[in-house]
Amino acid sequence: MGLRRKKAVQQSRRTSSSTASRIYSRENIGRYSERARKRRQGRRIRNVVLCAVLAFLVTGGTAFAMWFGSVVSRLNDSNVITDNLRAVLADSDVAREPFYMLLLGTDGRPGETSYRTDSIILARVDPVKKQVTLISVPRDTKVEYKGSTMKINAVFTYGAADDGSGSEEMVQAVNDLCGVEISEYAEINFDGLKTLVDAVGGIDINVPEGDEVDDSAAGPVKIEAGEQHMDGAAALTFCRARHQFADGDYTRMRHQRMVLGALANKILNNLDVSTIPSLMESLADMVHTSLTVQDIVSLVNAMHGMNVDDMYSANIPSWAGEDTYIDGQSYVFVYEDKLREMMARVDAGEDPEGPQTMGTGGDSSATVGDLYNNSNSDWAMGTATTSGDSSSDSGSSSDSSSSSTSD
Repeated sequence: MGLRRKKAVQQSRRTSSSTASRIYSRENIGRYSERARKRRQGRRIRNVVLCAVLAFLVTGGTAFAMWFGSVVSRLNDSNVITDNLRAVLADSDVAREPFYMLLLGTDGRPGETSYRTDSIILARVDPVKKQVTLISVPRDTKVEYKGSTMKINAVFTYGAADDGSGSEEMVQAVNDLCGVEISEYAEINFDGLKTLVDAVGGIDINVPEGDEVDDSAAGPVKIEAGEQHMDGAAALTFCRARHQFADGDYTRMRHQRMVLGALANKILNNLDVSTIPSLMESLADMVHTSLTVQDIVSLVNAMHGMNVDDMYSANIPSWAGEDTYIDGQSYVFVYEDKLREMMARVDAGEDPEGPQTMGTGGDSSATVGDLYNNSNSDWAMGTATTSGDSSSDSGSSSDSSSSSTSD
């Protein structure tokens, strides 16, 4: 191996006499006077800002520290982010290496101790490559918990009954199901989602033809096809609607991934930084996460500029039908071999090539951007087109059929 030589320090270039005479010519005096005036003005502004910061630290630093401590304690609520949960979370450096995060959407409200998980998303985040993969887990997925067969969202309820929080049990259930090691956890309730969307000034989503929402059971808002600017109430309605769609709960999960993509785009690429304090305050009671505030800031900084449309999207390979009833209850069954194959690709940072609806997937890629361009019937009928497939075959699965799992 050859020795590397240090580069010589570059010498300052002298200005030639002809250049100097040109720079300091009489006709340029006014321009340089203006530049000098602006430099003096800039120094005055910096001095004012520094004095203001110093005054704040002297007079308001204690109040700020108390406010910041309150936000942190609520975001990292020890009733949810328990020692038992932290014990099952894997170590990670969220700003410098890929990690898995479990995202749960619940129907709980502040002060309630009993609530359900209606949205379960496993996210793989790679801050180095600015790549995110979102994998939805149907809430009715059949799992075993302490020797009993139950739906995966019931694990959260039983876990909460055991020790007051179902977070640890849900992390372990998804770890076991998907063969991963989850490092971070976040839980947001429905009111929190509305608050988050409103706090960032709303989100923009292209609703495909056929995915319009008019479902009073999902929410009071009617959502038309096309480019829509959604407030919190509209985004929540879009996330909850399923009864009117060909593949039911799978459309709901796609809509949830679309909303997450739109939120990520707003926060990472279009957020007004002056709204951050009020945003954190409004969410502190609605969102609980294992991430520290420093983690959040570092992660947002690392992921800034990410092309959100390129986020990978899939749900776990699964099906529901007449053959998935147990003791009168409808379950979602998992294609376990296909899930292992898909998760191997996800773990390697590759395209999951997973399904966007009921079925096995494994034929073509799909991104969050693709979800905006195909309707529920396209995915259910296998006619969706994706950015990773030159043909008209979506690769959703030949096993696709409509699904209507229980509430």
